[in-house]
Amino acid sequence: MSVTLEQAEQLSKAAKEKANAIGVPMNIAIVDEGANLVAFHRMDNAWLGSIDIAIKKAKTARFFDMNSGEIGKLSQPGGPLYNIEHSNGGLISFPGGVVLKDGDGKIVGAIGVSGGSVDQDHEVASAGAEAL
Repeated sequence: MSVTLEQAEQLSKAAKEKANAIGVPMNIAIVDEGANLVAFHRMDNAWLGSIDIAIKKAKTARFFDMNSGEIGKLSQPGGPLYNIEHSNGGLISFPGGVVLKDGDGKIVGAIGVSGGSVDQDHEVASAGAEAL
């Protein structure tokens, strides 16, 4: 079972509320279990350059079933996944992509957020994921 549009809207709402609380406009992308875009929201004044990053963060998390920041840790020079960010049409290997799991722990998609610092992006993505 993939994340539904209704669920994606709930996740996006939670993420937008967190972004508003910290005062940073964000781009929020939600993909299903096949890494297909289900929902995208660009908050007013969110960086245009972060649209692609948010989508790629979500896809990266889903492609490898781990948060995008974890990929970053493994892809450092000398690491087991060094240069992986060049695969799959370009991955994002820093925080802000979070895997979505249902109540049974099955992965149903991912959320990607971009527009602030990587710590803010991860905080907002996590708030969205917790709404599931």
